Amino acid sequence: MNQPLSNERTDTPRVALVTGGSRGIGLAVARRLAADGHTVAVGSRNKPDALDDNLTWVQCDTTDTGSIDEAFAEVEDQLGVATIVVANAGITRDGLVLRMKDDDFTDVVDANLTGTFRTVRRAVKPMMKQRWGRIVLVSSVVGSVGQAGQANYAASKAGLVGLGRSLAREFASRGITVNLVAPGPIETDMLAKIGQETIAAMADSVPVGRVGTPEEVAAAVGYLASEAAGYVTGTTLAVDGGLGMGGGLG
Repeated sequence: MNQPLSNERTDTPRVALVTGGSRGIGLAVARRLAADGHTVAVGSRNKPDALDDNLTWVQCDTTDTGSIDEAFAEVEDQLGVATIVVANAGITRDGLVLRMKDDDFTDVVDANLTGTFRTVRRAVKPMMKQRWGRIVLVSSVVGSVGQAGQANYAASKAGLVGLGRSLAREFASRGITVNLVAPGPIETDMLAKIGQETIAAMADSVPVGRVGTPEEVAAAVGYLASEAAGYVTGTTLAVDGGLGMGGGLG
């Protein structure tokens, strides 16, 4: 007879680092990983005014290799080797292409795509020694379907898919998985800036008829970071209410 599923946690507690983890999706992910029993550090450029007692803050600017190295070293010194890393840090600088300056494009790509590369490059070295790791990159539905006024952001998020799949192939034999989540419109400070009328129109275009919550994205990350997801690598998990169906990068 099959035994009933246990509600007890089976994952080994790990050390996790979430970049861009001081608010929004990043903070929700950090809280989810902590609730799952992991020891969690959040990295951001500036120290948040308030942070949960069970989270540790480290300064981390993903556009600066030295800052990334120092953040990982601080985590390793205080908490241990981070074998779960969620690369969430990113920026937007929206504008139509005809008005977009070179810096508007390159700065977004540097922060969102190259910054993720820098983060993962530093993360995998100790993971390889542990022969276990979970890396989750935060992409976006915009990376597959595009968005007027966000050519820079869409390019950076689409680039993460190619980066993530390449990394997945490189490190699979070392027990390290690399996956992506691709959120749709999510209730964050970033989304709130576009105005309620625009948000309402956006929600109407989502098949499930609403915008998502950071916690829903965090739940997907929690799975990909778990031991149960050990046979899942190189995939993009859309958390977008169906908005990106058929986009081609999932």
